[in-house]
Amino acid sequence: MLVLVAPGQGAQTPGFLTPWLELPGAADRLAGWSEVVGLDLVHYGTKADADEIRDTKVAQPLLVAAGLLSAGELGLFGNGGTGRPDAVAGHSVGEITAAVLAGVLSEQDALTFVAARGRAMADAAAITETGMSALLGGDQDTVVAHLNGLGLSPANINGAGQIVAAGTKDQLAALAADAPQGSRVRPLSVAGAFHTTHMAPAVATLEALAQTLTVADPSLPYVSNADGQTVNEGAEVVRRLVAQVSHPVRWDLCMETFRQLGVTAIIEVAPGGTLVGLAKRALSGVRTLALKTPEHLAAARELAAEAAGATPAARPEDSIPQDATEEHPQR
Repeated sequence: MLVLVAPGQGAQTPGFLTPWLELPGAADRLAGWSEVVGLDLVHYGTKADADEIRDTKVAQPLLVAAGLLSAGELGLFGNGGTGRPDAVAGHSVGEITAAVLAGVLSEQDALTFVAARGRAMADAAAITETGMSALLGGDQDTVVAHLNGLGLSPANINGAGQIVAAGTKDQLAALAADAPQGSRVRPLSVAGAFHTTHMAPAVATLEALAQTLTVADPSLPYVSNADGQTVNEGAEVVRRLVAQVSHPVRWDLCMETFRQLGVTAIIEVAPGGTLVGLAKRALSGVRTLALKTPEHLAAARELAAEAAGATPAARPEDSIPQDATEEHPQR
């Protein structure tokens, strides 16, 4: 059983789209999407530096475009597709990518939505000086209780010993000075406290935009990061896409659902690596592959075919690249 997953903000790195532009038609697709989102995605995905692509208004459309481009090149959907996913899921903004893969939103509507999401969240972040810090290690209940005591929100509970805290700069400073037992605190270079009440001003903007979208019910199971539940109605998927901006991401519950569904393989679309890293630690025995560059496409197709029970083509042992192990805490 195969699940296709899409990463959230923080997974982008300078130049990560460069090898994808070598594929036929890729530049044209990105140029068309650039017109929709009002950004030069080719520039930001190939030439922009880390500070430029850290900007919320840029990072979010860039990530969705990268996920859609790499998933399209994977070729698991449509009449010619083999090894079609049994489920899809996304972390934070990656849920918009997953909504397209599940047939809930068109590419154009998804890109219109994510562009508005990035702008609205950036505007909300400008109201109060806030930020986020990753906590690595420690008992989950102990960490969450400690954050609550400091007035911080556990914005992302990612599983595998990773929680991202969000709040004001003063609250985060207090956390740095008083970390929970067994945890290490790593400040994140973000402009706001995403997935908390600090993002409430963005919700109204997205609620209004959601009314203009053309929505269909998912064509395959869509696992929501609000609670790890499978959502079967398109309208509910979109409602959750709006609400998640100011509510915590529970990727730990998504992985628990993968376990319950009997998932045997996970492929993470570009810029893959982070969610695969979490799965390696939390889902023993599940095969994983991060679709970081076009060089990983053949191995990803093979893994998808094997998960679907098809007979894979013969290959040399080194044709499956190493899964990425470098992790960027998701937010």
